[in-house]
Amino acid sequence: MWSTAREAAAGDVVIAWMTRDIIQPLVITPGKELNSKYGVYRHSDLVGVPYGSKVRSRNGKGFFHLLRPTPELWTLALPHRTQILYLADIAFVVSWLNLRPGSKVIEAGTGSGSFSHSVARTIGPTGHLWSYEFHEARATKAREEFTRHGMDDIVMLTHRNVCKEGFTVTDTVDAVFLDLPAPWDAVEHAKKALRKDRSTRICCFSPCMEQVLRTVSALNDAGFTEITMYETLLRPHQVESVPALTPISVVSDRLKQSEARREEKRLRQIANARAGAERRAKRKAEEEAAKDKDGKRIKSDDSEADAEVPPPEVQAQDEREAAEAMDTDSLAPAAGQDTEQTTPAVDDETTEAPEPQKITLSKTFPEVRGHTSYLTFAVLLPATAPGVSEVAAASTSATVSTDSTPPPPPATTEASPINSLIVRAAHTV
Repeated sequence: MWSTAREAAAGDVVIAWMTRDIIQPLVITPGKELNSKYGVYRHSDLVGVPYGSKVRSRNGKGFFHLLRPTPELWTLALPHRTQILYLADIAFVVSWLNLRPGSKVIEAGTGSGSFSHSVARTIGPTGHLWSYEFHEARATKAREEFTRHGMDDIVMLTHRNVCKEGFTVTDTVDAVFLDLPAPWDAVEHAKKALRKDRSTRICCFSPCMEQVLRTVSALNDAGFTEITMYETLLRPHQVESVPALTPISVVSDRLKQSEARREEKRLRQIANARAGAERRAKRKAEEEAAKDKDGKRIKSDDSEADAEVPPPEVQAQDEREAAEAMDTDSLAPAAGQDTEQTTPAVDDETTEAPEPQKITLSKTFPEVRGHTSYLTFAVLLPATAPGVSEVAAASTSATVSTDSTPPPPPATTEASPINSLIVRAAHTV
C-alpha cells in the first residue's frame, strides 16, 4: 500500500499529526507549503525526514509529528465525502466476516474509503476486494486515492448501482459488506455473488432500525441463517500512574502533631501574656512605692518611657526567643538519662531512599461515543454439506451392486441418516 521506506520522499502520502483532533494527510510536493495555526511548513523540508520525527515550523509557532499512513490513521485523517466507519465497527466487521489473507470480498458503498483501506490490508496481495459506488464523483475520487496509495492490484472499483444491476461476479466471494440506503434490494444479488461450496457471510450497515427490520426479512426470505444484529459503542479509558495514597495512620499522626504544635503555640502566647502582665504590675507597684516615698509621682521623659515599654517589634522578638528556648528545653535530654542510648545508631554505609510507590488507575471519560449504525450479520450455508454427495453416491452404488431387487416404493422407504442430512441441508438453504 503506502511507502515502506524509512524516510519520507517527494510524492509520498504522509500524516501530519498536530493534535488529537487535528490530523491532516498531505502529499509531499516540493514547492508547496502547509499553513496552519501551528506554523508554516515547507514540503521540501519534509523530504528525507524519518517517519515519526517532530518537525518544527519555520516561524517558531509550533510543530507536528510526521507519521507513516496506516488504515487506522487514514480513518482519522481522510477527507469525508460520506459517513464513514470508525475503528470499533471496522474491527468488529472484519472479525465477524472472518476475513484473512487471501479472502475475496465485495463492498457495496465505497464512500470515503475508510473500510476499503482496512480490508485491503487484511486480505493482502493474495486477496481481492470488489468495491461498488453508485455516485460517479465519489467513485472517481476514491479511484484516484486507491491509485495514489498503491492499491490497484487489490481493489477493483466499479461505478454501478448494485441494487438494480447486481454485482459483476458470481459464485466467487467469501463475504459481502453492504453499506447502502436500501440493503434489502441487494440481498439476492449478494447471494448470487457468494460462493456455494462453503459457508459465507454477509454484513449490512444500517443507521435506522426500520432498515434493519426490512433487511432481516430479506435475509430470511433469501435463506440466510444465524441472523444477528449488533450495536457498537465506544467508551475510552485513560490509564495513568499516580503516587500511592498516604495511609490513614500517617495522616492521623500528622494531624496529631499539628494539633500539638498549635497547643504549644497557644500556651506560649498565654505565658507571654501573663509575664507581660506581671511586669506591668511590678512596674506599677514600684511607681506607687516611689510616689508614696517622695510624695509625688516621678516624671520621666519620653526616652525613659520608651525604654520601660518596648515597641511591638521587640516584644515579637522576645516571644520568638522564648519559643526557641522552650523548644530547646523540650529537646534536651532529661537529667540522669544516658545520652548515648537516646542517640539513634547510624549505619556506616549510606542507605538510598526508597523510590515512591505508584498505583495504576483507569479513568473513564464521562461521555460514550454515540451510535453510528446497526450491524446485521448472517451466514449462507453451502447448497449441500461437504462430503455428503460423495458418501450418498458411494452408498447407492454399493446397494445396487449387492442387491438386484428394485427398491420399495417411497411411501415404505425408511429414511437413512445420509438422506436425512441432505434433506435438512436443503431445507436450511
